[in-house]
Amino acid sequence: MKETTTNPCDALERVFHEPNRLSIMSALCAADSGLSFGELKETCSLTDGNLNRHLKALEEADVIRVRKTFVDSKPRTTVSLSRVGLDRFNEYLAALEQVLQKARGSFRPDSRKAGDAPLTAAKPVRAG
Repeated sequence: MKETTTNPCDALERVFHEPNRLSIMSALCAADSGLSFGELKETCSLTDGNLNRHLKALEEADVIRVRKTFVDSKPRTTVSLSRVGLDRFNEYLAALEQVLQKARGSFRPDSRKAGDAPLTAAKPVRAG
């Protein structure tokens, strides 16, 4: 857990801030009983090697649990959030929200230069 600071950027944990890890953690938050390696791979659009590398980093940070079992004589890897991981990810999301609100609040319509596109940052930006 990061100490409270006046700059919310200081609370952004690098282990979550990488886009693929953010995607993995977000997918796991929606899965109460975890996800299989294959489900996670498909959900996050990652290759086996890339997913494996990110899972190792998250596991080393103690934010996920990786459980290997056999189902009908076939190996099955299930990934789930640890309690600590859920708490730390919630703290990260709160810090990210503060950073984004600060950025959104810093836009001033009169601060753009001639010829710049109109600022629309007052409205939420949605990925399409």
